[in-house]
Amino acid sequence: MTESVDYNSLCLALTLTTIAGLATVAGAFSSVYAKMNNKGALAWALGISAGVMIFLSFMEILPEAISEMQSEFSEQRSRLIGFVSFFIGAGIVALIDRILPGHNHTHCPHVPAEDTGVNTEDNVGMKRQGILLALAISIHNFPEGMATFVSSLNGLNMALPIVIAIAIHNFPIGMAIAIPIYQATGKRSKAIIAALLTGLAEPLGALVGGFILMSFWTEVISSIVLAIVAGIMVYISFDELLPSAFKYGRHHAVIGGVMCGFILMALSLELF
Repeated sequence: MTESVDYNSLCLALTLTTIAGLATVAGAFSSVYAKMNNKGALAWALGISAGVMIFLSFMEILPEAISEMQSEFSEQRSRLIGFVSFFIGAGIVALIDRILPGHNHTHCPHVPAEDTGVNTEDNVGMKRQGILLALAISIHNFPEGMATFVSSLNGLNMALPIVIAIAIHNFPIGMAIAIPIYQATGKRSKAIIAALLTGLAEPLGALVGGFILMSFWTEVISSIVLAIVAGIMVYISFDELLPSAFKYGRHHAVIGGVMCGFILMALSLELF
């Protein structure tokens, strides 16, 4: 990478990505120990998360990426490259979703109620459901981890809202992975370990992406990756966060959460 990306920045970016990924563990703990299931609050939080990511992508990340490209290209070409990169980012996640097993069910992870009276056949099915969901989301978390990592390299002002939004997104996913495994095996440790391994896919994706880009990182590559990150975040918001939020809560509560996310990011960008 260029000299502007120093060792401390890399460590900070990896740390923030890990924190975002490990929110799955918090979700798993809440489901198998505290048995938290406040769907209304969760829907509102997911709405805020989507609002933060959408607003930040369109108002900060994508414009910044296009602006940085203008040091090498004309304004028209910079916009073209930025827009194409944005749609490539969305396409990456869409492609991953398409090739994953049961991809239509991974966007809105169902958080089942606690059930103590399942039979052996149901146990096997629930365990398989939890394992398949964990595998699918682990693969899905690779580009998400890279998006968080690259955003974190551009400073805390951009990184923190993304980390918080991804963490909120990962919390119910941890619940969705842990509950069927816990119900099937009766062991909290197995459920939490499954959620942990899924969460670790994000820093792993960040490391893999970082090493791949490290050898040829330039200002233009940085701008293109930022635009790709914006596409990834917007796709995740519309394809995962909002459908999950609508599934857990009422329409107006979710939209209120989205607008709160917009307002929070607008104030953040103005004040900081």
